[in-house]
Amino acid sequence: MGNKTSIHITKHSSLWEGLGGLLLFLLLAVSCSESDDEAADEFANWQERNDAYFATLEDSLFKAMSSSLATQAFSWKKIKTYTKDETAQSKNTDYIYVKVLASGDQSTASPLYSDSVRVAYRGRLIPSVTYPEGYVFDQTYTGDYHIETTGVANKLVSGYIDGFSTAIQHMHKGDYWRIYIPYPLGYGSSGTTGVPGYSVLIFDLALIDFATAPDILTPWTSRQP
Repeated sequence: MGNKTSIHITKHSSLWEGLGGLLLFLLLAVSCSESDDEAADEFANWQERNDAYFATLEDSLFKAMSSSLATQAFSWKKIKTYTKDETAQSKNTDYIYVKVLASGDQSTASPLYSDSVRVAYRGRLIPSVTYPEGYVFDQTYTGDYHIETTGVANKLVSGYIDGFSTAIQHMHKGDYWRIYIPYPLGYGSSGTTGVPGYSVLIFDLALIDFATAPDILTPWTSRQP
């Protein structure tokens, strides 16, 4: 009797263990399936979504220009890429859009294409499923931007993508802009590491200093622009 009872309990234990394993497998399968779906949704219809997002910027510019916002600190600009003649017929993607977050000394000069610049920036993509503020693919600082604590990058203006270089050549020392770059002026249809093709790029960009060729930037010993 004792042996039969023991065998009976063992059989039930094996059954429950088997069911538990099957349930765990199903839960993991569902979890993996959901993760795959989320990954697929992250960049689903990516070109169409980016094109639609960039098209809304014209509305933002129009509203700013047609209201009192145009005369305030947080204003919008539309700047044609330096690679296109100002008088030539152009497409909307030949321009970058700019929202001015803070203005520096507007009496100072702007960098030229051959100049070297000291900048701080954060680059991100348009909002997506996992990243409602946009996936950050490159940055020189974390958290909020502060001149006292920011990291910087020193580079030739000519070394940046066209949209980025276009913005810099219109900035003054101390300017802090949010720039929106269409994919033809960014990483194109092929993209780059961390950036899918057809991506609108959104940069928060500060111009801290620059040096005109053949001069070079001196080491940054002061945390003042």
